[in-house]
Amino acid sequence: VQLQASGGGLVQPGGSLRLSCAASGSIFSRYDMGWYRQTPGKERELVAVILSVGSTHYADSVKGRFTLSTDSAGNTLYLQMNSLKPEDTAVYYCNARRFGADVWGQGTLVTVSS
Repeated sequence: VQLQASGGGLVQPGGSLRLSCAASGSIFSRYDMGWYRQTPGKERELVAVILSVGSTHYADSVKGRFTLSTDSAGNTLYLQMNSLKPEDTAVYYCNARRFGADVWGQGTLVTVSS
C-alpha cells in the first residue's frame, strides 16, 4: 500500500482547506484510514480516523470543524477543514492501519496565518 497526500497550503484564520490522500488501491474496506498532524517538538497526534467497519472519530480539537470522507471507489480519503485556526498549523500525515501495522503518506504542510 502506498499513500499520496496533497492539499496543504497557506490559509487565513477562518478559512478552509481540503486534504486528499490517494491510496494505491481500494483498501478502505480493509484498513482503518486517518489523518494525523505534527508540529515541531511535539508528538504526532490523531486528527480523525475512519475505521474499516465504518465508524468515524475526531479529536476534540477539530470536532465540528473537520470532516472525513472517502470517494466511492474506496481509494481516496479527504479531510475537509473549515474554520481553521492558527493552532491547526502542522504537517498533516495520511495513515492506513491494519492489524497494528502502519503505512504513512508523506506529510503536507498546513499553515494558518494572517
